[in-house]
Amino acid sequence: MEVREHFYADDPARGPADGKTTLRDVEYFFLGNGLVQAAVQIAPAGNATPVGLLIMDPDRLGPKRAALSFDQTAGIAATALSIVDRGAVHAARAGAVRAGWVRGSRDPRVEVVWQSGPYRVTELFFCPEMKKPRLLRQVTVTRPGAGASRARLKTGLKGRTIETGLAFRGRTAAPVVFEYRLAVQDGKPEARMRLGSDPGAPTPASAYWENTASCRFHDPLLDRFFDASKFQLRATVAASGRLDGSVWQYNLEWVRDQAFVAMALAMSGQIGPARTILARLLTDFVSEEGATLDSSSFRPLEESEVDQNGVLLFALESYLNWTGDEDLIRAHWDRIDKVAAFPLRREFRHAASGLLVNRREFWERHDAYGVLPGMELAHQLFVAMGLRAAGRLAARLGRTRQSLEWTEAGMGLRRAMLKDPGFALVDAGIFIKRRGLDGKVQRDIRPDPGSTLPQDAPLFGPGPHLLDPDTSAVLPIAWEFVDPESRLSLKTLASMETLWNQGWTGGGYGRYNVSSEPDSPGPWPFASVFVARAALEAGRPRTTRRVLDWLGRVPGPRPASWFEFYGPRPVPPYPQVGIIPWTWAELIFLFVHHMLGIRPGEEFLGLQPKLIPGVERMEGDLPLRGGRLELDVRRARRGEEPGFKIGGRRVPYHRYGLGIELPRKFDRIAVRAIIP
Repeated sequence: MEVREHFYADDPARGPADGKTTLRDVEYFFLGNGLVQAAVQIAPAGNATPVGLLIMDPDRLGPKRAALSFDQTAGIAATALSIVDRGAVHAARAGAVRAGWVRGSRDPRVEVVWQSGPYRVTELFFCPEMKKPRLLRQVTVTRPGAGASRARLKTGLKGRTIETGLAFRGRTAAPVVFEYRLAVQDGKPEARMRLGSDPGAPTPASAYWENTASCRFHDPLLDRFFDASKFQLRATVAASGRLDGSVWQYNLEWVRDQAFVAMALAMSGQIGPARTILARLLTDFVSEEGATLDSSSFRPLEESEVDQNGVLLFALESYLNWTGDEDLIRAHWDRIDKVAAFPLRREFRHAASGLLVNRREFWERHDAYGVLPGMELAHQLFVAMGLRAAGRLAARLGRTRQSLEWTEAGMGLRRAMLKDPGFALVDAGIFIKRRGLDGKVQRDIRPDPGSTLPQDAPLFGPGPHLLDPDTSAVLPIAWEFVDPESRLSLKTLASMETLWNQGWTGGGYGRYNVSSEPDSPGPWPFASVFVARAALEAGRPRTTRRVLDWLGRVPGPRPASWFEFYGPRPVPPYPQVGIIPWTWAELIFLFVHHMLGIRPGEEFLGLQPKLIPGVERMEGDLPLRGGRLELDVRRARRGEEPGFKIGGRRVPYHRYGLGIELPRKFDRIAVRAIIP
């Protein structure tokens, strides 16, 4: 396979410092409504614009320097605010800025506060509506002392300066509103700005956000992570459904990532964007044969990431269970049929076991890295899950033959993966990543000696380059494909601990054994959340808490926007590290599916709430099939009997949770839970 697809020309050493994504201690707050996308940059280290604004067209993916507000000479310096007072210029200083999401706001708002000289400045960024490509920046300036005075407030946008007068009567000047709008000029998008007006409260966008899921954990860190994940998933998905696999990094799209994002959007009550993504994937990202796009490409059969087929099928069932939107499934059934049939092709089947064969692993290493033809754990897992989901979808639509065929195929794949005497993806009581065609565990890889990949990566160092452990091995536990509390699950989870602080300090799990890393060693946020989710299902909530606390320490916790991984990287030839939307999806899964324990099915709603250390109570109010689910969970006090209350009916507590029959139509289901 050609390794040049991994190489990029974007060099952060060229041009202004603002072109670098990983500025020291940088924070990015993403705002958007599908028609406009923006990132508020807070750069405290002094080597870039301290408070700047990146404005983007969500339908055009590109590196950071391609932002519409980015000047190739001055970066985003023009977007900074300044106050001119009798010849003195006052502006935000690096390291002297406070920024955060506005708690309790009806819509996503970022507040930035700084002081210079006698002036205290509050900047408020938000999208006032969901149907127009515009962003507002409301600026309030105060200064001590009484009496009247005047100053000038200036900012700009890539070669243009705009300013207005500030008239103080007492301590505060009247708020100033700057409006940023996306427009098209000669077929190209451009950002424009002008003085605007306060839209008042509530804004037109408020209605959208008030209908989404509201979840509270009475823990400031977790509350922020949930809200920010919900907000920023919406911000990074275009109205068309387009989504970069890593903002500013790949400028490419994957079925897997987007299907997971669609699931998380549905769980967080954002049904419209979820539907758009899934419809677009089925229409544009699935070939006539049923192959799926990864990195915006179709692959030869031996390189196909067939796990994506399974993830898409699994996501479609999850979406249907949350929304009741059967029309989407019916409208695209022909494509769904192709997605399910594709992994069952003879070319993928291992004759001796029935498992799926290819030479591209879950993290996309391939033959140039030393990956041999064989059977990958994650590919068996997601195809088995997806086929079983497709079987249930077919049954709901009365397609009995397909339902039986796909269900049997999914169950057969599961049996082979777990129980085949020569080829099961279990060894010494632990999930393993990969077996070769001869049944031997592929324990290490040896890259092509003529590879043009960066030679200072661990993969090219001395010693064996091990494949296991790999965090994808905990996904069967996280999704309860196997009993999470079984010996197999607990031993597999225990094996992950060698990935914590593996060649670095400060915490976090690497995605796999660092010795086989073709990139740089460092912890991966979304892979760490894999482990956090599996640990909670396995009855190890302290591990879950440890991961969340680590996410609260690495750069990015205030906006809750994290890079793909944290570590040095050879750039170029590799692209700059970007912000991964999949991480927000994983956090939504953790909060909604695992902690609140909400699992809607075709006819029943399952509830399996779980508390973690530091969380004694949590509440959720979530859209579910045209109605709302209200869930209130708290830990039992000393001597108090655990149990559930649905309306006036009490149900004893059981470790496997509660099942509720779902009416075809309902306004609200309210459940109170007291759990150990």
